[in-house]
Amino acid sequence: MRIVRDRLSPVMPSLAHETGPLPSRQCVTLADVLRWRATHQPDRLGYRFLLDGEAREVGLTYGDLDRRARAIAAALLSRGADGARALLVYPPGLDFICAWFACAYAGAAAVAVPPPQTARARRFMSAAAAIAGDARPVVALTTTPLRQTLPADGLGDAPWLVTDDELVAPAGGAGERVVGAEDVAFLQYTSGSTTAPKGVVVTHANLMANLRAIERTFWRPTDEGSVSWLPPYHDMGLIGAILAPLYVGSPVTLLSPLAFVQRPLRWLQAITRVRGAVSGGPNFAYEQCVRRITQEQAAGLDLSSWRVAFNGAEPVHDRTIREFTARFAPCGFAPEAFKPCYGLAEATLLVSVNATAAPPRVETFRRAQLERHQVVACAGDADDTDDARALVSCGQPVTSTVIVDPETLEPCPPGRVGEIWVAGPDVAMGYWNQPGETERTFGARLRGAASGRFLRTGDLGFLLDGELFVTGRLKDLVIIEGTNHYPQDIERTVSASHPALEPGDCAAFSLDVAGREALVVVAAVQRSAHAAVADVQRAIRAAVSEQHDLRIHDLVLVRRGDIPKTVSGKVRRHACKAAYLARTLVMGAAT
Repeated sequence: MRIVRDRLSPVMPSLAHETGPLPSRQCVTLADVLRWRATHQPDRLGYRFLLDGEAREVGLTYGDLDRRARAIAAALLSRGADGARALLVYPPGLDFICAWFACAYAGAAAVAVPPPQTARARRFMSAAAAIAGDARPVVALTTTPLRQTLPADGLGDAPWLVTDDELVAPAGGAGERVVGAEDVAFLQYTSGSTTAPKGVVVTHANLMANLRAIERTFWRPTDEGSVSWLPPYHDMGLIGAILAPLYVGSPVTLLSPLAFVQRPLRWLQAITRVRGAVSGGPNFAYEQCVRRITQEQAAGLDLSSWRVAFNGAEPVHDRTIREFTARFAPCGFAPEAFKPCYGLAEATLLVSVNATAAPPRVETFRRAQLERHQVVACAGDADDTDDARALVSCGQPVTSTVIVDPETLEPCPPGRVGEIWVAGPDVAMGYWNQPGETERTFGARLRGAASGRFLRTGDLGFLLDGELFVTGRLKDLVIIEGTNHYPQDIERTVSASHPALEPGDCAAFSLDVAGREALVVVAAVQRSAHAAVADVQRAIRAAVSEQHDLRIHDLVLVRRGDIPKTVSGKVRRHACKAAYLARTLVMGAAT
């Protein structure tokens, strides 16, 4: 890999449409797509990674990527990885991308895990060992710097293969095998926001079907490129930010998640510099931009090229959309650029998205009725304010979607909230080595139906005018005195109750206390906040009581970073509850 330059260069227009669309008969896997692009567009810049999150960069053309991937693939094949699993342990960057496509060329299923961090090395080893024990990879790929910090004998039974050495690409078609559409492309270990992580089996056919939907709803021939800071070992970061740009033939500029977290301005600066058309992330990313980018800093941004600002992976909030649009409209950001979407690893990635040219649709419903699974719109008068819940549409489904009563397994009539079920070629094959859980989740049938299998998403929502509204998670519902409460609503109230609290850094869940469900809230307090514990607790309890008519049974304040989260930033409520019950949460953070 080579340093291209120390200053960002302008992005050339995409060549995908100059040379015609991908030949569908030849390109049945993503390995076929890379091979085609390396043949027809070898000098085309495919990937750029910002080493410092700002100016210093490395780049890969399609030809470079093909040669590097084939060299690693030859090493994989010599280690018996054909048809097996390969563990990928990489920091964000181009080495990860080369290794992933090497697996595609070698017919190995890639299994990506987040790299270790110095402060959380023990946590990494526990999670990586659990994944390795389940996936049973035959080899673990990494870089020389990381290799020096990892166990000498590999992970489980998988020996290390260092891929940033100068491996030589074999001549001709060596270093590849014939990979079919039904072969496994990768195992996406779910983030475990509600349960223990499981390996979702994604085939090349699943992947290509979802990439076609992403191209159809996200991209235009005139787009100059995309920008992403998303983690590459998460489905949105891998598929949406790394694989989709190669599929459509558009260059992507990448920076590490840490670079974004340290300074959110870097994300928007990168979009400005390369004229990025497609970029996005979870709702919290937009909130961070509003909170941490000053008016003076925003004055130097030009976001007029940003055509698709996708927002997914966690609940999308109308306030965030309003505040972000208002803050960055002077920078050229258009309201219609926001594209709320919904998806999950079990459906490969994308399930629905606002693909129209209109701003996001926001509707207000009666909260009390929603909690009884009834969809009743607010009349719009002042009396509705206290009983109103605004929901953002996640757009039109790209695959077959049905709203189902989770108890009767019958389709819900219009105006009812139910579980979201999906079906189609995008739906993954199941969970790795978990036939029982696979059948329960991927083999659902509507009551009385002779055929047709659906994926049970575990998410609640409803369809209105053909658009999907997501209301919460089935398993995360807080049910107290027969009334359903969505934990994310409670968490949002908690976060807004005191200046010492941050959005997305608290967890609400229920537990059984003497035969009755009781509410527990765990909230993280900023280290720099000079707030008395009693003041913060008083504010939280008052806000939850006033807005949700709920009494908090127990309220725990912890330090920032102590609440369990997924790699994409979602709160792992079940893990937080387990830590609470085990008394392993750090108490008394505020002073």
